[in-house]
Amino acid sequence: MIADPSAAPSEYTRAVLALGSNLGERAETLAEAVSDLVDRQEVRLVDVSPVIQTKAVGGPEAQPDFLNMVMIVMTTLGPYELLAHCQAVEAKHHRTREVRWGPRTLDIDVITYGNLVQDDPVLTLPHPRAAERAFVLFPWLLIDPTAVLEGHPIVELLEDCSDASGIEDYDMLLDEGLG
Repeated sequence: MIADPSAAPSEYTRAVLALGSNLGERAETLAEAVSDLVDRQEVRLVDVSPVIQTKAVGGPEAQPDFLNMVMIVMTTLGPYELLAHCQAVEAKHHRTREVRWGPRTLDIDVITYGNLVQDDPVLTLPHPRAAERAFVLFPWLLIDPTAVLEGHPIVELLEDCSDASGIEDYDMLLDEGLG
């Protein structure tokens, strides 16, 4: 199914968003970003995962650890409108795009948009690397244990992720006074 980017859907579509931050007040940025994303009447929060802490994957070496989370929303925005909304929230939190996969105050990826499958330079769906990234799959699994991505249960995809061993439960670290 290919969506017409100019068409505005009249019904809600389920979308999965992945959020990450490794600069500044990471936890506060993520909390504010969730609020900012659902501040529009066209985006309704379904669920939000606990925050996890992970090592950076790709990009420059010696980056600070990321805090990551996943949220599920229902939206009447089209896929490109949702992407633009996510990018506006990133900009509000001073996201810059100087180094690919470099440190950032906020990163928001559209992982899925309904059952839409498309290979587009602006927005590829599902997200092209989500099936390989534990920092996406693990928090997603926590809120939707039966989720499927590209025809595979995410629990099975998670088993094959090379970055799975680097996941820490940030909420648990805070409880222990280590965060």
